[in-house]
Amino acid sequence: MARYTGPACRLCRREGTKLFLKGDRCVTAKCSIDRKNYFPGQHGPNARRKKETEYGIQLREKQKARRIYGLLERQFKNTFQKAQKKDGITGEVFLQMLEKRLDNVIYRLGFATSRQQARQFVGHNHVAVNGKKINLPSYMVKKGDVIEVRKKSLKKKLFTETVDRRSKLPLVSWLSWAEGELKGTVLDEPKIEDFGLPVKEQLIVEFYSK
Repeated sequence: MARYTGPACRLCRREGTKLFLKGDRCVTAKCSIDRKNYFPGQHGPNARRKKETEYGIQLREKQKARRIYGLLERQFKNTFQKAQKKDGITGEVFLQMLEKRLDNVIYRLGFATSRQQARQFVGHNHVAVNGKKINLPSYMVKKGDVIEVRKKSLKKKLFTETVDRRSKLPLVSWLSWAEGELKGTVLDEPKIEDFGLPVKEQLIVEFYSK
C-alpha cells in the first residue's frame, strides 16, 4: 500500500480525535476537529453511522495508532510481530518500540513540529546519533544514545528557530535535552504513562491475534 498523501486533517476527522499530524496547527482554532467534528465525505454531519462490530472497533484502533506514527501497514505489522517475540506485555512493548523510532524521538525532543517533519529531517541527513549520521527513520534508539541535529544543519533558519520554540515545550521523562542546543539523550525505556496517546493498545493486540 502506498503512503497516504491526502489531507492530514481528514485522517483526524475519520478517527474522531486529534492525531497531531499538522504540528502547531493542531493546538490552534484552525484544527479541523474543532471546526468540523464529523466524518469526512460528501454527506458530512448527516452521514449515517453504522453500528460498529468488535472487528471494526479493533480495526479503527489499529488505524489510529498507525496514522499517529505515520507507518505503512507492513512496517506497523512487522513491528508488532517483533514485539510479540519480546518479554513483557505485548501491547506495551509494541508502543515502546514505536516510541523508540528515531523519527518519533526527534518529534518528542521538539526538534520537529510533527512526526512527518521529523521523518524528513532524518531522511535528509540532518540528524546524528552518538556523532554518527543516521538517515533511517525506523532506527531504534537505546538508553544512553545522544541524538542531535548535525552541525552543518544548525545554520539553517528552520533549526535556529527551533531552539527558541523547544524551550517552551514539555519533555517526556525518558528523554533529556541540552539547554540551548538541539541535542538530547535517551535516559531510559519509554514509560507507558508518557505516551499520551488516544490509543487502547490491547485492541491492537486482539486485532492482530485473530
